[in-house]
Amino acid sequence: GISFKVYKGERVGILGFNGAGKSTLLRIISGIYEPTEGSVRINGKLAPLLAISAGFDKNYNGKNNIYLYGAFLSMTEDFIESKYDEILEFSELGEFINLPVKNYSSGMLSKLGFSIATIVDPDILILDEVLGVGDINFRKKSREKLQSLMASNTTVLLVSHSIDEIRSICDKAIWIDKGRVLDFNEVNSVCDKYEEAAK
Repeated sequence: GISFKVYKGERVGILGFNGAGKSTLLRIISGIYEPTEGSVRINGKLAPLLAISAGFDKNYNGKNNIYLYGAFLSMTEDFIESKYDEILEFSELGEFINLPVKNYSSGMLSKLGFSIATIVDPDILILDEVLGVGDINFRKKSREKLQSLMASNTTVLLVSHSIDEIRSICDKAIWIDKGRVLDFNEVNSVCDKYEEAAK
């Protein structure tokens, strides 16, 4: 029963208590899950960064996973090849790129996933609880990268349990509960109501 529209360049935070359906909603929008009814219409190139290890094969090394995850995001092999050095540099993985990702920490996986997903300058960037992972320097760098994408009119859908993060990044917010939209409005208005309900 969820229905909403997001327009080009909008940055929308998705709020809800555990089990509300936030991550499921993002997976439906990303095409990972099929909706049981209704439809999703997307205009533009979408880059989902949904889970730290989504799209990775744990037995492959980091380099092979760049190509695998890139293909998952509909990138061509030639495009990935042309951007490989840039991805590696942004990820800060260095020699670790040659190790199987099953040996990576959650922070390393997040760095790699974020570096691949944001290399395409997507029209729509979907983020599910990924901005708080990694060390303080990488969080700062990923925030700066996100800011540059938003400056280029990229649409952002962000799920985060950090209300401060949603307030600072988003201009609108959707509050969902058990698969229903309780509110969809200006970000501070929705966050205030959500925080009040959590007391």
